[in-house]
Amino acid sequence: MSSYWRGVRDGLPFLIVVIPFAMLFGVLATEAGLNMLETLSFSVVVIAGAAQFTALQLMTENAPTWVVLASALAVNMRMAMYSASLTPHLGAAPLWQRAIAAYFLVDQTYAGSLLEYEKRPDMTLPEKLGYFFGIVTPICFPWYVATFVGAWLGAAIPTEMGLDFALPIAFLAMIGPLLRTPAHMAAAFTGASVALLAAGLPWNTGLIAGGIAGMIAGAETERRIEKSRAALNERRAT
Repeated sequence: MSSYWRGVRDGLPFLIVVIPFAMLFGVLATEAGLNMLETLSFSVVVIAGAAQFTALQLMTENAPTWVVLASALAVNMRMAMYSASLTPHLGAAPLWQRAIAAYFLVDQTYAGSLLEYEKRPDMTLPEKLGYFFGIVTPICFPWYVATFVGAWLGAAIPTEMGLDFALPIAFLAMIGPLLRTPAHMAAAFTGASVALLAAGLPWNTGLIAGGIAGMIAGAETERRIEKSRAALNERRAT
């Protein structure tokens, strides 16, 4: 089986989360006053579920534009870390391929690809790209279609159906296997703790505080570990 089709196969289970989550966004966006074209454009341009829901909620609360943008950016700040993590694997690809990969870099494509790259360290660059775009196929394109279906159905799908279960389940399923180092765990624990403690702040600014705190904690933990490792190697050398 080629790397592309292996990626397609491994990406199929994510449909359980992607389809209801995208449909829910379509429903809520139309209920918030967006037309079908605006709703679909939202998903195509942003293609980041958590950030889309965050921005939509703030827009319905008439939050200032800068708060909407800052909150969406804070939610998506993890994409910068995802990109840095994938650079050793895809960084040698041509610019146009990296640009397309950057557009399709979401939680599911990142988590699935990274796990595959670590499981198969002998993969070539074309194989890694093939796998990445393979896992993109059953995740990102159905996202657009399900958004359109949700917007079309609109109020016919009651929000009480509980389709919003998809977001926490998706994050837990993806984050769990990736929490392998003290830095990862420190970032996750600190970010979640600060976000919960600051949940009462207006316009979801507590989420921004949690994201920043988590990145600081992770970076500081990594710095201390590297410092301790360097000191230990120095003692061994002497």
